Amino acid sequence: MKGTLWRWAFAVVITLGSLVWQRMSGPTYPASGSVALGGRRIAVKLERSHTIASDQPISIRAGDPAVTAEVVWRRFPTSDPWQINELARAGDELRGSLPKQPAAGKLEYQVRLRRGEEQAVFPARPAVTRFRGDVPPWVLIPHIAAMFLGLLFATRAGIEALAAGTPRGCAWAALASFVVGGFMLGPAVQKFAFGEWWAGVPYGWDLTDNKTLLAVLAWIVAVWALRGGRRANQTVVAAAVVTLVVFAIPHSAWGSQIDWAKVRQTTSDALHK
Repeated sequence: MKGTLWRWAFAVVITLGSLVWQRMSGPTYPASGSVALGGRRIAVKLERSHTIASDQPISIRAGDPAVTAEVVWRRFPTSDPWQINELARAGDELRGSLPKQPAAGKLEYQVRLRRGEEQAVFPARPAVTRFRGDVPPWVLIPHIAAMFLGLLFATRAGIEALAAGTPRGCAWAALASFVVGGFMLGPAVQKFAFGEWWAGVPYGWDLTDNKTLLAVLAWIVAVWALRGGRRANQTVVAAAVVTLVVFAIPHSAWGSQIDWAKVRQTTSDALHK
């Protein structure tokens, strides 16, 4: 019993660590830092994901009234000319916004702060923000829960297999969780957020969808091996490693993205009809 509890505790720690890493290393995690102006540090936090329902707000706390700022932006990825929007002062804050875009539309942007002759830019390389549709909680919460359980059971199955135990139950639970969270609820999340059910192979290279596909395939092989294969536990360990590797890939990397060239062509075609 004590050994079982320790194995579950170890699995929980690995799972939580993987999820935190995936979230914080992903392209939608806010770009945070600070710049120096007038002998003071000014904290800057720029969001890299926003809903299509409104413009994306920008707010920087700068108590020194001599500090001004502007945001420069353009559609991503394009070679469009940069647009410049001034940030307006409201008390101790400088506020502005980026214009809302259609689902999967991206903008790259950075802020320029000034105080007299001094100037600071953040970030050094423009941040990229992606716009998304709102996903209802009744879809999003079960999806996140199922994917969390899938990773937890996958990790636990791998630990059990390494300990020469019987990982059958956890292996089946991992497969079932990934199927429900990734193949049933995942496409619904993708549809609400970006207007398409599946953006992975064979239709695209969305890493979130492709990671799910790879994890499910790995666990199909694992549970098949558990039917009596000679290297069943080794196969389960391999599936667990594959799962941890794919979950180590930052969340939303290579995600859905508008092809602005096609948007321009479609608009041009419509105007000439």
